[in-house]
Amino acid sequence: MPAEESSAARRGDRSRASSAISRALHPPLLAAGGAPLPAGLALRVRPAAGSRRPPVARSRTSGGPRSPRGGGARRLYEQARRAWDRPLTAYYLILGAGLLITVLGLVMVYSASMIKALELDKPGTYFFRKQFLAAVIGAGLMAAAARMPVKLHRALSYPLLMGAVFLMVLVQVPGIGMSVNGNRNWLYLGGPFQLQPSEFGKLALVLWGADLLARKQDKRLLTQWKHMLVPLVPVAFMLLGLIMLGGDMGTAIILTAILFGLLWLAGAPTRLFAGVLASAGLIAFLLIKTSPNRMSRLDCMGASEPGPGGSCWQAVHGIYALASGGWFGSGLGASVEKWGQLPEPHTDFIFAITGEELGLAGTLSVLALFAALGYAGIRVAGRTEDPFVRYAAGGVTTWITAQAVINIGAVLGLLPIAGVPLPLFSYGGSALLPTMFAVGLLIAFARADPAAKAALAMRRPGVRWKTMRRRVKKRPSGER
Repeated sequence: MPAEESSAARRGDRSRASSAISRALHPPLLAAGGAPLPAGLALRVRPAAGSRRPPVARSRTSGGPRSPRGGGARRLYEQARRAWDRPLTAYYLILGAGLLITVLGLVMVYSASMIKALELDKPGTYFFRKQFLAAVIGAGLMAAAARMPVKLHRALSYPLLMGAVFLMVLVQVPGIGMSVNGNRNWLYLGGPFQLQPSEFGKLALVLWGADLLARKQDKRLLTQWKHMLVPLVPVAFMLLGLIMLGGDMGTAIILTAILFGLLWLAGAPTRLFAGVLASAGLIAFLLIKTSPNRMSRLDCMGASEPGPGGSCWQAVHGIYALASGGWFGSGLGASVEKWGQLPEPHTDFIFAITGEELGLAGTLSVLALFAALGYAGIRVAGRTEDPFVRYAAGGVTTWITAQAVINIGAVLGLLPIAGVPLPLFSYGGSALLPTMFAVGLLIAFARADPAAKAALAMRRPGVRWKTMRRRVKKRPSGER
């Protein structure tokens, strides 16, 4: 018995010692009051900060880490915003929109002018061939303007202005100038070719006005109203007078819009801007009031009937063409209004034929292209540090946007018919050539931006090859 008691005592001592060692190595978890937690609750307590959990394998079906709220739409928005803010966005918008408008305009000129050409005993492709030739020459001018440095553009401003004024004076010389649709604004060049110098007057005013304002800004003279107005406003009024001698009020309106755009960009005070605007409005009112033809055009705004004597025939049939197009149009070449019903279907009212043959989808596409071109021009003007680039880009954007709004507004019956073509779209080489040169100006200004210049330099094959060659490690001579 004493031996059994002594062995039991030794076993008890060993169990108490092992329990003490276990408590020392693994202290019990305590509650807030200091009492030990039950065994079942101890499993739910988080491990200490220094401890690590074994990685838990996640199946693809059970789902990985959750994306943020609205993750798909938010990610697409961020990607679109980053793409929109890239340095070459304006460059690609101007180049792409300008070329797409021109190509689509060639297609619509061919479709809208076939019947008119046959009425004049000409081949069906007569007007299209002339427009295609002008587009090829214009593409060369656009490429040349896009490659010219800014200094060369500034150097061309004065010769271009003097040449435009000289040609506009020649228009008024009997035997040299000729009248088209009641407006004496054309020069006969021989054969089927004619030239309208007032279209080049728009480009001349943009370049010359931008150079003038940039030089005055460098000398800090634009804070004085006389330096802001003189000689910009007198020269613009001289061009307007030469244009109005021929009776072309539509071109005069575009030239006035360019003048106001330049004054706005130069920071003209509100009182000065309002004064010039009031003067131009008063002159326009007098010119419209004293001309029965212009008054009849004003009366045709929103007309739904041709009226007595067919005075609103063109405006009403333009609405008919748009209304019959539907969502997707009657098909390319299937217009009914171009069969003698709608006058000037390939020039001033080509947008109506576009709506009839291509429908609402076609007209909205044209509007979207003009909106993209206008946005890119504003972006170029707003991001540059060069005052000449800012004024010239703003002037070109004002010119193209204002002319598109006036032409489309007249076709929709929202504005009086001004007789101006749709830029880059309507038939007419005299309007197409300076407009494509102006688009080349915008491309040159977009390329001149430092960030865009660096991005374009990285895309050259030589630069990319040198960069890749530096990254490749040289191999030993025996290694394959």
